Amino acid sequence: MSGMSDWKVICRVDEIPVLGSRRVARPVGVDVAVFRNSEGEVFAVLDRCPHKGGPLSQGIVFGQSVACPLHNWTISLTDGCAKAPDEGCVQTFACKVDAGMVHLDRIELATLAIDLLPPRAGPANPLPAAQANPLAAAQANPLPPTGGNQLPTVGANQLPTVGANQLRSG
Repeated sequence: MSGMSDWKVICRVDEIPVLGSRRVARPVGVDVAVFRNSEGEVFAVLDRCPHKGGPLSQGIVFGQSVACPLHNWTISLTDGCAKAPDEGCVQTFACKVDAGMVHLDRIELATLAIDLLPPRAGPANPLPAAQANPLAAAQANPLPPTGGNQLPTVGANQLPTVGANQLRSG
């Protein structure tokens, strides 16, 4: 990290909201979240909570920490570690502000934590088609018109009735 060629310009520092973040997409791996606190300090960490993979870029920044939006874990922006009693760390990235511009280390962006997949919405193991869309499964395999699988019918005389003397007026 000796010369400017080792650093990649990300944005102007004022393009990161105070107590907010900006995501930096990478061609491989999880995005990087760049944060700015109320003191004007800038930090960069992998945009993935070590707990359940929540997007830290959507968390609340306070001091030198961010609260994960999923389960409120507090993650240090300086070392990437969760505050006790929680355990786990997220990858941090070298970053600097020079002449109002935010820079990240180009080599770190290209090499650190690239083996992790971005979190995706939905269940980890997709449901079988019949469970994912039961209506389509029922239409594809309708019940036979007769047989033991039919629901019993309820006649009008089988419904409970309420007599006039059971009603109360207010």
